Amino acid sequence: MPFDHYGVLVGTLYRHYRDEPDDQGRWFHVNLEVDAPLGRYHCAVDVDSHKSNVGVRWKSFTVDARALGPVAGFGAGYHELDSTAFSGALDYLRHPELVDHAGVLFERRPPSWLRELLELLGSRPWEAGSNVDAAAALEAVLVPGQRVLVYGEPFTDDPEGDLGMHNVHQNQGDPVGSQWWPENGIWQDGATLARRDDGRYDVFLNRFSSQAATTDPDGHPV
Repeated sequence: MPFDHYGVLVGTLYRHYRDEPDDQGRWFHVNLEVDAPLGRYHCAVDVDSHKSNVGVRWKSFTVDARALGPVAGFGAGYHELDSTAFSGALDYLRHPELVDHAGVLFERRPPSWLRELLELLGSRPWEAGSNVDAAAALEAVLVPGQRVLVYGEPFTDDPEGDLGMHNVHQNQGDPVGSQWWPENGIWQDGATLARRDDGRYDVFLNRFSSQAATTDPDGHPV
């Protein structure tokens, strides 16, 4: 079933850092520490290696604040969002500012000449590369002290009671038989956004290569 809790954390970025590399098969993250009224939140953003069986893909671009709907006016703190098109929730495949009608034709990075043409058409193709490439793309939009929005699932069962956000990635389209199939759902995707000085927001989206780019009303792949 979809998440019981989904929402957006609004706060001020304190710092960010990468997981230490290891050989234990643990997934690689860029970790954000975000200050909000209840305290400092730990937000884990998946930037897993493209070499793994479920490598990550990403894209980054800029949108006007109005594209975020009511979320643009939220104060600092965690805000629960209904998984609907009007709550401020995100859906990579349905939100008018996130969907990429031309880019879905390409599962890998297109050649440079084609990228230029797609950009003229408003397309935002997915990038593919190593975990270092993905981490660098996210870090490029992060500046300590700036306002950030982190969409995903809040920690609810942390044994130490720490504040945080996880599932900061696409949360639909996982294949039949995967451990994440039951969590598929629409309008519950995670993302990382950072406010620019001009009031617009830099957006970083990330999804696993095993996740479908087309889903049914339950978020399952089609």
